[in-house]
Amino acid sequence: MFYEVNNQQPGTGGKLSSALVVLNPPECRRLLAKAAAACDEVQTALKRGTIIIGRGITTAFFTEELLDASIEPKAAQTVGLVANGITNVRSGAPPCGWHVVRNGVPIEGADSNAEVLNFAPGDIFIKGANAIDPGGVPGIYVASKKGGTIGMSWPVVTPRGCDFIMPVSLEKLIPSVLDVARHTGIYHFKYSTGIPVKLVAVPEAKVITEIEAFAILAGAKAYHIGSGGIAGSEGSVHLSLEAEEEQLEKALDIVKAIKGEPPLSIPESLVLSSAADYDYDASNQLSQLGGS
Repeated sequence: MFYEVNNQQPGTGGKLSSALVVLNPPECRRLLAKAAAACDEVQTALKRGTIIIGRGITTAFFTEELLDASIEPKAAQTVGLVANGITNVRSGAPPCGWHVVRNGVPIEGADSNAEVLNFAPGDIFIKGANAIDPGGVPGIYVASKKGGTIGMSWPVVTPRGCDFIMPVSLEKLIPSVLDVARHTGIYHFKYSTGIPVKLVAVPEAKVITEIEAFAILAGAKAYHIGSGGIAGSEGSVHLSLEAEEEQLEKALDIVKAIKGEPPLSIPESLVLSSAADYDYDASNQLSQLGGS
């Protein structure tokens, strides 16, 4: 479900102004990270609670915003990724080991698999996603036979009444996560361009897209009007922002601050070199993960 914001109809009778904004994927990630770090639940948990940050690229941006840190290369903070036209997995340790934050203090090298078992109401799990649909249902690619991060965390977090917050860009908008999830799976495909995956729906997570982000950060109403482009704007999100003048100026200041966020480089230590090396055989590529 989409993160609930209280200002779906900005303005109290004043004149609305508007702005057209195009955000490239790294800029979207920076915006989403700022909003997720600023939301009430995260700020409360930062003062008195536990925040677990799942490995990922968008969550690398989140760590930077939450802890005033610098993570490079951000693409090495993830496990699974899509790059060079294939689904792939990165091996090796991430550049940042701050995955658990307790009472505002990052615990270097803490085991999130163990820490999540101590979760209580008010604690937060942050995770990115690979898909979002118009109903607010996010989806995550899972290639691991053990269920990946979502398999470790979701069955624990949800029953305890904790919050699962997922910043995900409208770049990843698809018609229906639940419908297409039935047509995926690590053993579903005969052929694949990369490691085969299951799209796992996470229906109760609180999703923050660019629309919720501008509401959280500036009180502005955002409308998704288009996507895509060329020369670095592939996957860009196009928005119409509407708000009273003061809110709009605040939103525009945010846009100016994130404009020019550099593109992400491809990390080292990828499991697959190319799908062609495995003759596009899905099972052969999956086997490169071993028992993981």
